[in-house]
Amino acid sequence: MKILFLGEYSRLHNTLKEGLNALGHEVVIVSDGDFFKNYPTDIDISSRLKKYFLTRFFVKGFHRFSKIDLFQREREFRLKKIIPQLKNFDVVQLVNQDPFVIRPKEEIKILKSIFKQNKKSFALACGDDSLVIDYYEQKKMRYSILTPVHLGKIPKNKMNYSYKYLKNSYKKLYDFVNKNVLGFIPTDLDYAIPYAGNSKDLGLIPNPVNIDKIKCNKLIINDKINIFFGVNTMSFYKKGGDIVLKVLEQLKENYKDLIQIEIAENLPYDEYIKKYDQAHIFIDQLYSYDQGYNALEAMAKGKCVLTGAEKEFIDFYNLQEEVAVNALPDKKQLFDTLESLIQDKERIIRIGQNARKFVEKNHNYIAIANKYLKIWTRTERH
Repeated sequence: MKILFLGEYSRLHNTLKEGLNALGHEVVIVSDGDFFKNYPTDIDISSRLKKYFLTRFFVKGFHRFSKIDLFQREREFRLKKIIPQLKNFDVVQLVNQDPFVIRPKEEIKILKSIFKQNKKSFALACGDDSLVIDYYEQKKMRYSILTPVHLGKIPKNKMNYSYKYLKNSYKKLYDFVNKNVLGFIPTDLDYAIPYAGNSKDLGLIPNPVNIDKIKCNKLIINDKINIFFGVNTMSFYKKGGDIVLKVLEQLKENYKDLIQIEIAENLPYDEYIKKYDQAHIFIDQLYSYDQGYNALEAMAKGKCVLTGAEKEFIDFYNLQEEVAVNALPDKKQLFDTLESLIQDKERIIRIGQNARKFVEKNHNYIAIANKYLKIWTRTERH
């Protein structure tokens, strides 16, 4: 099978490609590498203008005065040039409704051409989209990435990237994608819950993790407990970064002889995964019911991960053992949770071992690739 992936989000498409390649299928990824994360891509649409200080400076200044984003226009121009290459694929899959992060009107034009010259098209429910953000805005879940805004902790404009999906132009883009794809595939519970009952919901397929590439060593704690937190300034509040940093500061004061804290900011993927190799405890996002990609890779390394591990997650996988620690967006709860772990090294080690087994069982990249193949093969337009 010949497969075209449009866009990238936290290395999901790259890992799925590895699984599909292992099964003998051909995959082409078109993406910008997911911004600063710089994931591999077959056809690179990232901005050349961003590579040099002077052009970055000029483009940002031009945008401030004219409201025209030349980085975006450059991507649009390059995408139009490569459209003739993107044809005769058996399956096209969008990473979400907005795979190229360009102007919605232009995205519709480009996607229309791509859909016309290929067979079946699908989209992931992964990251922000109009349906998910609308669901979160209605406060139908106990908490979501929009909770900091709902609580008045931050103004709406701090979450412009998410709220743009409620604009008419992005709703039209969503409607266009929804009309042209055979269905949406949620990648974890934070997207599966909003999509439940939707006529285009094809059912949750867990994120693929390449367990053959990720080495797992049993955690050994001889001296201090190493706690790692990776900061992405673009999603700082929506992942609870403000809460985590305050709690870590307090822990540092109370347990400076027992813990070592490592904070990494906006690192490319290859540097990021090396940075937390020595960590015992890995903190990821707080406003989630399930694990995101970074958390899963840390779990595959055998780390004790604090992230979304809500009752819905436990029920979905019918878990009997603790594979991750549920981290709520609450300073006291997070502090108490970390404090209890610091005082119980055996629990840290046990959770790390359980985490690796869980990922092997539920997120094996080849098994997940097979699930996608089944969905793509059996789904037809009604």
